Amino acid sequence: MLLLSLITLVSVAFAWDTLTVPHTPGQDDTPGLLALVTSHPSNATILFSQGTTYNIFSAIKFPALTNVEISIQGNLTYPEDIGAIQDVVAASSFPGSWFTFSGGNNVTLRGSTDPEWGWIDAHGQAWWDADQQVNRPHGIAFSKITNGVIRDMKIWKPIGWNFATSGTNNVHIFNNLIMAVSDNSSSFPFNTDGFSAGGTNLLFENNVVFNGDDCLTVGSGAVNITWRNGYCEGGHGLSIGSLGENGAVANVQNVLMETTVMNHSLYAARFKSWTGGNGAARNVTWKDITFNDVAFPIYVTQNYWDQEVGPQPNVTGTPNNTHIEDFLFQGFSGSIRDIPFVEGSCVTDPCWYFVPNATGREVAILDLYPGTAMNVLAKDIEARTETGRPVDVMCNATAVSNDVGFQCVDGPFVRTKAGL
Repeated sequence: MLLLSLITLVSVAFAWDTLTVPHTPGQDDTPGLLALVTSHPSNATILFSQGTTYNIFSAIKFPALTNVEISIQGNLTYPEDIGAIQDVVAASSFPGSWFTFSGGNNVTLRGSTDPEWGWIDAHGQAWWDADQQVNRPHGIAFSKITNGVIRDMKIWKPIGWNFATSGTNNVHIFNNLIMAVSDNSSSFPFNTDGFSAGGTNLLFENNVVFNGDDCLTVGSGAVNITWRNGYCEGGHGLSIGSLGENGAVANVQNVLMETTVMNHSLYAARFKSWTGGNGAARNVTWKDITFNDVAFPIYVTQNYWDQEVGPQPNVTGTPNNTHIEDFLFQGFSGSIRDIPFVEGSCVTDPCWYFVPNATGREVAILDLYPGTAMNVLAKDIEARTETGRPVDVMCNATAVSNDVGFQCVDGPFVRTKAGL
């Protein structure tokens, strides 16, 4: 009897419920979803059934969850009407993203491996066609989660930003697909960032991103971030930053981005901090990057600013800048886009990504301030231009104290001993 009682107690303690989200054709299914997660915030699977397309017509903020899996085996759709979404985003009750996780432990967001199911369709094409950038929602905020998983998710035509992981710890993000590709060459998927990494101890693996902005961006406060075995197309690369806006103190440490293909992109590896920023980014490595038709394979700047709101800030004197230490670019190979082009995110004249005095053939641009960069190295770099012209670099020898792996000049790319 005692043994039976103990077995019963253990069974109750580890009971796991599977609850299916209710669906009503033509109606908003968000209230039913919220009711389920509110009544079952622990030890449960919240299931979107395969074969059903659910209407997520309003934003949801999940309560703190413990031992919960959100399993998206059916399809999910945003409202198709732009105004309906704008009204939700403009409301004071909007939680910040269309799907907002507000905390918890051992939380899994799981999509489907079935190619027809498990999609989240945000109907972003209409927004891109209209060049509508007012009250756009972020997609999924996986915030303040300890011990989490994001896997097998598929996003179709997001309106804007996709995944963000602020305040998380020990999260594995793998086998996800983002398809932010416009049907029209005249329409551009603005700000469709793939993954915005915030928090600590995050592992990104085997993710595929087609988009119009950063494939991965690592923000201030991020520590111990690994990205590997990825594919990025059409966007702005594997980025640190932007850091230090309005003089903010930045902190990024221990980031490894490796074994990734960058295809038809503006950047491959990028660091960007705002003019006048503070703090530091330390121990950052980009390794084994294959790039094809990329305009700026390696681009580092401490002079980032918003061209849409005015000219470059005055940087005379001794400005504060976000320092960088122990940056390694290793094993880069591919082709530089050195033919005339206008990238879809260009909204100014000159374009926001314009670099004064650049030839357009640079494999690496190091735009640094003296006394702010320590141990920056590029090695095992193999690059060619699409026109067959010589490969160049941009680098100011007064701004770095070490051998950066190539002759630090504005001119031809010539490896040094450290770069071999």
